[in-house]
Amino acid sequence: MSPRRYRMGQRNAAAEKTRARILAAARELLATPRGFSEFSIDAMACKSGVARMTVYYQFGSKAGLFEALYGHLVARWDTGQLVDALRHPDSLAALLEFIDVFIRAWSSERVVIRRLHALAALDPALAQKVQTLNARRRHELETILKRVRGQYGHPGFSHFSEALEIVNMLTSFEAFDHLAGTTRRPSDVGDGIKRLALAAVVLHGAEIESGKTRAPKAS
Repeated sequence: MSPRRYRMGQRNAAAEKTRARILAAARELLATPRGFSEFSIDAMACKSGVARMTVYYQFGSKAGLFEALYGHLVARWDTGQLVDALRHPDSLAALLEFIDVFIRAWSSERVVIRRLHALAALDPALAQKVQTLNARRRHELETILKRVRGQYGHPGFSHFSEALEIVNMLTSFEAFDHLAGTTRRPSDVGDGIKRLALAAVVLHGAEIESGKTRAPKAS
């Protein structure tokens, strides 16, 4: 390796470490009780030990920093655990493991994600990142539910789309955040979401007559 390429590699490695340090500082600041009100480029630069111009050089703006932070958090969740869930030979077990992955993701950074989602209402670029993750989650759920239909016959073709939207809603951050409230443990929330998801997949489209539920025939 030439000296020039070696020095360039060192600079790139140093820049990545600086970037990671800034993102870690941003996450910590957003997680504090005062979150938004105390968040500023100056405060974040001070916490990460860099000059404020370094932050602008890396991210361009506060909005750019928030977008990068959301992308960083998503990358942390997109682990082998998600791949393993999708590859599980039993489709219902795959669905339950998939839900577990997102329960862990939402609970691990709950305050930060809530605040980034609130910011997304005002920042179109950040909103696009949130929508991209949601679209991926929906696509993966659709793949799993098609496998469930192939193995177990549910949800039937006529109710598939509705069942998909119900399970997609149940696995969203907003559903987790609402159900968790201020006291419930993530594991308890996850168990409840899994029960509701299984009911949506297996019983959605059931005929309800005089208070009695009759499960639909396999399609």
